[in-house]
Amino acid sequence: MLVISFEFLVLAAIVALAGTYLARSADQIAEITRLGRLLIGSVLLAAATSLPELTVDLSAVRQGMPDLAVGDLFGSSLMNLLILAALDLAHRSGGKMLSREAAAHALSAIFSIALTAIATMAILTEPRLPGFSFLGIGIWSWGILVAYLFGVRMIFLEQRVTARTVAEAEEATEPVAIDNEAFPPPLWKPVVVFSVAALVICLTGPRLAHVAGQLAELSGLGKTFVGTTLVALCTSLPELVASITALRMKSFDLVIGNLFGSNAFNMLLFLPLDAVHAGSLFADISPSHTVTSLAVILATSVAALGQLYHVEKRRRLVEPDALLMLLILGGALFLVYRLSS
Repeated sequence: MLVISFEFLVLAAIVALAGTYLARSADQIAEITRLGRLLIGSVLLAAATSLPELTVDLSAVRQGMPDLAVGDLFGSSLMNLLILAALDLAHRSGGKMLSREAAAHALSAIFSIALTAIATMAILTEPRLPGFSFLGIGIWSWGILVAYLFGVRMIFLEQRVTARTVAEAEEATEPVAIDNEAFPPPLWKPVVVFSVAALVICLTGPRLAHVAGQLAELSGLGKTFVGTTLVALCTSLPELVASITALRMKSFDLVIGNLFGSNAFNMLLFLPLDAVHAGSLFADISPSHTVTSLAVILATSVAALGQLYHVEKRRRLVEPDALLMLLILGGALFLVYRLSS
């Protein structure tokens, strides 16, 4: 047990270190390409930091542990929201949760809520309805893919409008500004760093799944609870480290985009999991996962309200939105434990 726990911590440390380089290189990519930190965080960084979920959960499904895989997906979303609430408590944001563009972040939050809701409906209805599939993938998984693509397009269009507005405002105030970026830094350097860090996370994931499975056996806890807590905490380490790194760089859009984007990307992972699972994935998993998914929806809704609600002053450690999120997340973990015990 001690050796396995030590190996688990070492693998988690490797994933966390890679997350630091992911955040720094993603910020540079957003700056050079001018695509916006929210879009880069919601898509590129979110996909990279979700690689542990992909590799871990694919391995778990292939080993006949779909509940561990699905528990990790929803549990990772819970952990991401926990990271957001903790960072909000630790940082003075001047009126909104780590945000200066509340409407854009609320759009990203609602995007993740919609995808989580689709997955919840699939878990509740798939066992009672005739199964429909295309290319070995259930219709619900295809629906999540279509919704994800629409959501990414919405965020892209919103970021393009925002960038155009900012550029017009800068031209109006400084019409004769000197172009200090005639020679922008090369894009290939941050892309290489980003790719290497993502590859490290991808290669570490399968072994992490094996060790997590061993811990599940030795701990005597239900696989659903372990997938929601132990594995989810470890696979959320890239999001945690990337968010802390981005926060230190004052890249608030990157923080918000990464966490909400990772939750959306977690739901997209149902597609490859369904592809490798024999039969309907949603029909073969425990209904207790809906408790976790509904908690994710509720906590994300609170976060979106925190983005849009205007207050004159926010006080450290008494943030009502962040504290309410922590209460929801803690209650969800308790319920999952009781249901799986």
